[in-house]
Amino acid sequence: MQYRRTFTPGGAFFFTVVTEGRRPIFVSDDVVEVLRCAFRSVRKSRPFQIDAMVVMPDHLHCIWTLPPDDADFATRWRLIKTWFTKHCPPASRPVPNSTRAAKGEQGLWQRRYWEHLLRDENDYARHVDYIHYNPVKHGLATAAIDWPYSSFRHHIEAGIYQPDWGQTEINFEGIGCE
Repeated sequence: MQYRRTFTPGGAFFFTVVTEGRRPIFVSDDVVEVLRCAFRSVRKSRPFQIDAMVVMPDHLHCIWTLPPDDADFATRWRLIKTWFTKHCPPASRPVPNSTRAAKGEQGLWQRRYWEHLLRDENDYARHVDYIHYNPVKHGLATAAIDWPYSSFRHHIEAGIYQPDWGQTEINFEGIGCE
C-alpha cells in the first residue's frame, strides 16, 4: 500500500499517534514524563513548535508547526517513538510479535500515524478544540480542564479558552482519526 503524505515546509499539522493494539501505556505521570522527555530531546536537534497536545492512555493527538524551511515530520516521529521506546519503563514494553521481532522492532507503537495539514485558521481552531475535548469525548474527564495530560491549561493562561470550556458536548464530525 502506498501512503501519501503532504510535506509542506513551515506547515501546521494535526497528528494522531496510537500505541500498538491500543495498549494503555500512558496511564501514569512517570510514563507521560518519559514521553515529554522524548519530545524535548528531539526538539533540541530538530526544532518544531507544539501548538496543542493531549496524551490519552492509548494514543495522542497534537498539532505541530514546523520551521519555515522544514517539512520533515516523519523523522521527528521516528526519533520520538524510538527515544520513548528506549527509555520507557520495561513494564510498558510488550514482547513484540514474531514479525516485529524478526525486524528488530518493539511492539509499542503502531507503525503508522495519521497526519492532516491544517488548511486555514478555522481548520486549525477546530483541531485544537478536538485535541482538548478528547478526554471528555472518551469519558476520561467531565471537562477539558480535568485532564492532566493536555495543553488546555496553557491555552487558558493564553486567554484562548475559559476554564469551563468543554463541559458540554461538542460535535467534531470529520475531524480526527481514532
